[in-house]
Amino acid sequence: MRSTALKTEAQRLQARTLHDVSLYLEADKDTITERIRELQREWDVTRTLEANIGGIALAGLALGILADRRFLILPFAASALLLQQAFLGRSVPLPLLRRLGIRTAAQIDQEILALRILRGDFVGPLTYPESLLAVAGQH
Repeated sequence: MRSTALKTEAQRLQARTLHDVSLYLEADKDTITERIRELQREWDVTRTLEANIGGIALAGLALGILADRRFLILPFAASALLLQQAFLGRSVPLPLLRRLGIRTAAQIDQEILALRILRGDFVGPLTYPESLLAVAGQH
């Protein structure tokens, strides 16, 4: 069941990327370049997870020192989540972040590569977004 859900999520994100790239089929190079810059600033799921866990740890530490020692459980829990991510490659908040539409660095890079191909950085312009993603997926 879990594997099916992951496939469905991956398919949904692939469809989103395909849709996003197809919006730029008729765009000029400057518009595509601006979209690439936006994508380069987009936070991936790992960066988002690390920032959120770090924020929870700092807030728990500050509250534990300034307000009530019971808040010191937050840095402990945040550290446990980071260790789980490091050793198991997954963590509790990861599926939630994925459902919120936060993509992996590879997925963002795939869209950037497809847009660079569309912009003509590597080959002549292609007309079908499916072929752009197929080429981008090979790299």
